[in-house]
Amino acid sequence: MQKVLVLCTGNSCRSVMAEALINQLGKGKYVATSAGSSPAGYVHPESIAALERHGIDAGEPRSKSWDEFAGDSFDLVITVCDQAASESCPMFPGGYQKLHWSTPDPAKAEGSDEVIRQAFDDALQMLKSRIENELL
Repeated sequence: MQKVLVLCTGNSCRSVMAEALINQLGKGKYVATSAGSSPAGYVHPESIAALERHGIDAGEPRSKSWDEFAGDSFDLVITVCDQAASESCPMFPGGYQKLHWSTPDPAKAEGSDEVIRQAFDDALQMLKSRIENELL
């Protein structure tokens, strides 16, 4: 089973959704966790709602710092936001593969509840497609 770390800046939306997607879709092949360079300290409620709308078990996500995993080894380290991709990550032991999946931040969506819901659904669909096409 391959260990995956999904990184973002706030660890409240995209990385949380990617973690849940990888864990459910890649069951038996991958085990994922997520973290952020500057964790928001909360998981955006719409991230959980989007996962639920699409039948994905969110588990019990927690916004956390990537420093928690600095000594852990991973097979894959995936960044899902451009800012996190350009930051200096902590050193993870081993020869992991690094991937970057640029995904717009749904938390920055403005407008009606429907527009915001759609932004989260769009981000989730982008991540799901990347997982299906590149990992499975």
